[in-house]
This record gives sequence, structure tokens and C-alpha cells, in this order.
Amino acid sequence: MLTRPFRALAAVAVSGAVLAAMSGCGSEETSADGAGSSSLTDRARQVAEAWDGSAAAAAWRTGYHPAGETVQPPRGGLRGAADERAFEYGRFVLRAELPGPGPKNAEVTWPDGPALTRPLMGAGESYRALARSTAAGEPRLTVTGVKRGEMLVATSRGPAKVPAWLYTLDGYASPLKQAAVLPSDLPRPPMGRARDVPGLPLDRLVGTAADGRAVTVIALHGACDDGAFVRPLETDGSVVLLPSVKKRNDDDGLCTSQAEMQRVTVELRRPVGDRVVLDALTGRPVLYKGMRGITP
Repeated sequence: MLTRPFRALAAVAVSGAVLAAMSGCGSEETSADGAGSSSLTDRARQVAEAWDGSAAAAAWRTGYHPAGETVQPPRGGLRGAADERAFEYGRFVLRAELPGPGPKNAEVTWPDGPALTRPLMGAGESYRALARSTAAGEPRLTVTGVKRGEMLVATSRGPAKVPAWLYTLDGYASPLKQAAVLPSDLPRPPMGRARDVPGLPLDRLVGTAADGRAVTVIALHGACDDGAFVRPLETDGSVVLLPSVKKRNDDDGLCTSQAEMQRVTVELRRPVGDRVVLDALTGRPVLYKGMRGITP
């Protein structure tokens, strides 16, 4: 099963111990044709066996775990680079009164399953999460109205109708939407992180394709290799992702203390459905964190 690597997004500092697990520093690596190390494959099988049919998997399937955007721009997208960067970095200015306290809880609903009651995030907390930047003089999006509403969010259980805060933006006919309920707590995983398999865990889940046949993640790779490579191991109950790196042919063995974040789309044999998406190295679900705040 091949994957499609995308552009590197950002450099992050890592320790020498972590670098020892990366390209050029004694790591096991995956070639571009998808052949992987036997230890990583064995580890992925162990993760799948531990999760499939477990209490943790059952708890995961009954919770609210976002697998797609929980902050959605106005219909049709943002207009111009200035507005896109303002949204990306949380640059907003409030020219409206925030609604007062409302109910403490609200329901998340699915078309084919029971509803789930989750704590509701107030308008003030929601706006503070949205408007993260306090830098002066930068281009900003102006909020002219805020009200309660709903939005559709991709989740580990399929698309869900979620309570949301709707922000009217100056110059836009449709609102920006932000999910207003908190995700469920993570279940206790049935196994711990691998101690004898080199490599870097996946950083985050970015999203799931509309048909469920691909997931996009942020993977890490080193300064001495040709990028990240992620392949799946699929079972009836889980999708275990195996992160590794592509070896550079001209590698001289000298590594700098940084890692590159790379967006990688992993194609699957069949839709994710309600299967748990797991990291082979950590033995934990790969969590959605979105793309906001990632340096282009």
C-alpha cells in the first residue's frame, strides 16, 4: 500500500536521543517501495491484536473523538492571502457582544447511533481559543456577530452533528463555525509505547477523506533523509499506521538537531468506518489536532 508524501511543513527541535532513532543515526528505515522493517511490522500486529475487541476500543467507539476540522471557515473559503493567514494564526478582532452563559452540556448526535452528552464550551472560552494571537498591527478578521448553532464534524464514529459557535465575519455572507463541545477522554490503551523499535511517533491526524479511504497525518523525519513514509496495517477493528523514513542515497551520516514535519496521506483498502486509527510506535490512537498553527 503506497502513501503520498506532501511538502515539509515546519522544523522542530528534538533531542539527541530522539535523533538516534532518525535517518543517518542508526534507525531502521523504510524504502520508497513500501518494504518495511520486520520489527515495526511485528509491532503493528501486536498493537492491532491488543486493541481489536478490547474495552479501550469499545470506549473509543462510544465517545466523541473528532477526525476532521472542528473550526470551519465560511462557505466558499476565505478570500485572499491576508484573510487566510489571519485565520491560520488566530488573528481576530471582536466587534460584537459575546452571548452570556448558557447550558453546561449539549448533545452530539450521529445518524445511526445514540447521542452523547458532552460539556459545552462557552462563547468566551470559544473565542479565546479562536483568537489566539495578540500581536498588534497584523491583518485580522473582524467578528461582527456570535450565536449558537450546529455544524457537521467527522469523528471516529462517522459524521456527527455538533453544537457550535457561529461567528459572523465582516465581508462574508456565511459564518465561520467552531465546535462548542469538548472531545471525550481517551480510553486507557491496552499496551504501552514500544521500547525496542526505533522511529518517531506520528504527530497528529489532520483529517479523513470524504469516502473514508484515506487518512492524512503529520509525520516527522530528520534532516538526513528523503522524507517520511507511512504505511497501514488494516484489520476489521483497527488501522495501525507504521511511520518510518526514506533513506537518502548520498547520506554522509551528519545530522542536525531538528526534525521536519511532513503531511502524508495514507490510502486504505476500505473506508476507516469506526475502526480505531493507531500509531504502531505509541500503541495509542492518532489524535486529530488540525493544521492551524503549522508554519507553511
